Amino acid sequence: QVQLVESGGGLVQPGGSLRLSCVASRSLFNIYAMAWYRQVPGNQREMVATVTSGGRTNYADSVKGRFTISRDNARGTVTLQMNSLKPEDTAVYYCYGEAWSGSARIDSWGQGTQVTVSS
Repeated sequence: QVQLVESGGGLVQPGGSLRLSCVASRSLFNIYAMAWYRQVPGNQREMVATVTSGGRTNYADSVKGRFTISRDNARGTVTLQMNSLKPEDTAVYYCYGEAWSGSARIDSWGQGTQVTVSS
């Protein structure tokens, strides 16, 4: 398992931008996929964006064209650039790492960072 720490959340007006960062306790070379999830109280946690070790990305339909995920394996960082933010993007954002040990999946989660989009 890897320890993950998020930062970069805050309050932003609609149409604004934020950049979330996730710092891992080690390099990401052995982490298959890194992702950002978000959760609103009372709702299930939902996938926002993922990036595999090979650089393949996937986005939720609601953020396509507005958010960009990237990872730096050597530095152990994952970022989420969020542009054209909307009030419905308000949530706690979590960094997630997926690793494998044989056939066993190992999940790692950060503590979350609050993003609030409001005028």
